Amino acid sequence: MIDHHTAAGARQPSDEEKELAPIAGDLTHDAFLDGRVMLLQPRSGYRAGIDAVFLAAAAQPQERRSSLAILDAGAGVGAVGLLALRRLEERVDVSATLIERSPQLAALAERNAHDNGFASRARVVCADLLGRASALEAADIHRESFDLVLSNPPYHVDAHGTLSVNDVKAGAHAMGEGDLDRWARALAHLTRPGGEVVIVHKAENLEHVLAAFSPRFGSLRIKPLHPRAGEPAKRILVKGVKGSRAPLTLLPGINLHLEGNEFHADAKLILRDGAGLWL
Repeated sequence: MIDHHTAAGARQPSDEEKELAPIAGDLTHDAFLDGRVMLLQPRSGYRAGIDAVFLAAAAQPQERRSSLAILDAGAGVGAVGLLALRRLEERVDVSATLIERSPQLAALAERNAHDNGFASRARVVCADLLGRASALEAADIHRESFDLVLSNPPYHVDAHGTLSVNDVKAGAHAMGEGDLDRWARALAHLTRPGGEVVIVHKAENLEHVLAAFSPRFGSLRIKPLHPRAGEPAKRILVKGVKGSRAPLTLLPGINLHLEGNEFHADAKLILRDGAGLWL
């Protein structure tokens, strides 16, 4: 059952929010990890893809811990959280909370959790990550309660009111000026001391990512994702540890493709075989 909350506090979902009618009939059923995870998602607008798989691959068991509480912050249809659960289901006692502000996407995340056999290990909460802390508390999302926070923050900063006419797509891909800093603050609020946060973002936004995350997380480790050998990175994975004072490390990058569109062998291990990515 999805928990519905807003920045102003708890409320009952409307009849429209309970249904997938606004996007039903315009969905695709997509295979991830060679079919080990199947996800319903909108045919257009926000769609999970390679970024989600690589982000989930960075979910690793932590030393000296037999359990792992994961937060998928800005979960969309639940791709990152559910992929992480699938990867780690036989290794640790792992649970995931998926927070998503769009009722439509949260409903899909709930359906995907059920269809992939994670109804008892994944909890979907419809709430605004950047809303009031009291609203999150009311949704049973408490301060410093997660061991690992995974997030794909919106990539584009909209400073001129040019958001997509598709509200769901706009919310998934764009944020206002200063919201990346608010996003980092929200993630830090929910990560336990010594816990980890991992995000995926556009490489061109590295300066803004570091400005937002370095005051709150130490031991930052940056992994570039290159389309092909010799090409500039398009994406970056960034991991930080709350409370750490260790310096930043720039890690070797990963090439996604060979000269054509075929995936590089290293990328295939992650995208198809569910290999882990240690940062």
